[in-house]
Amino acid sequence: MKKQLKIWLECFRLRTLPVSMSGVIIAIGLAKWHHQFQWLPALLCLTFALLAQIASNTANEYFDFKKGTDKPGRVGPRRGVTEGDIRPETLRNVTFGLLALAGVVGCCLIPYGGWWLLPVGIVIALTALAYSTGPYPLSYHGLGELTVFIFFGLVPVNLTYYVMALRFDPLVLLFSIAIGLLGVNVLLVNNYRDVEDDREAGKKTQTVMRGRPVTAFAYLLNGYLGMAILAVFWFMIGYMRLLPMWTLVIPVLYLVMHTATWYKLRHRDGAALNPLLGATARNMLIFTLLFTIVFIIYS
Repeated sequence: MKKQLKIWLECFRLRTLPVSMSGVIIAIGLAKWHHQFQWLPALLCLTFALLAQIASNTANEYFDFKKGTDKPGRVGPRRGVTEGDIRPETLRNVTFGLLALAGVVGCCLIPYGGWWLLPVGIVIALTALAYSTGPYPLSYHGLGELTVFIFFGLVPVNLTYYVMALRFDPLVLLFSIAIGLLGVNVLLVNNYRDVEDDREAGKKTQTVMRGRPVTAFAYLLNGYLGMAILAVFWFMIGYMRLLPMWTLVIPVLYLVMHTATWYKLRHRDGAALNPLLGATARNMLIFTLLFTIVFIIYS
């Protein structure tokens, strides 16, 4: 039983879940700071985001297996269906079950945000599948990074804030762009590690097309650009004194962690890169949690 649970938890790729959590968490903090927080839609958004990402992860594993992209003994974390620990039909059914459950949770948000959320939810569900399958699988055509930027940055931050405040906000938009860039870095580590396997399988990720040095530079740049995007917010802190000046320590702390992880990325290979996937997601989550705590304290 414990072994089977471990296999499924690996399939869900828990170390990457901070990517979906971070967007919702920072939106919750901003809503609290703006006195717009509502706990029930916030909880629904967090649940939906987690279910959608887990479904995307299981779909990715299932369809990569069907395409022959993942092979036994791969460099990355163990894939249960590839190694024969999970039946393909079971993984497929779990994937669609998770998407259905995410759909039910998403429908519960309609009373808060309106019926226009329904087509948005459908697009999110279809994208979770289109990432790895369909006539033009996004991750196989160099569009994985753009997909992550949109659906783990722009969409969760802005929509989570909207269902609580019933309006969009320029500052929230800036944070969504920053969170999107930080989220892309998790995928960059994944593709950096798997470049040889992806090239052999014909999977044209940006790393396959541009090479590892460009990917490593993009990883570093995304972190610094994410903080630079929030320059308006840093100005508000420093000049308008909406928050204490000490809160500027948070982006500095993030950049220190980010730079350290980038350095390790450039000097590791193979399975040694696996911990950096979780470290990148951890850096992102720490940044969002610290600022959310500040927003709550000073709301």
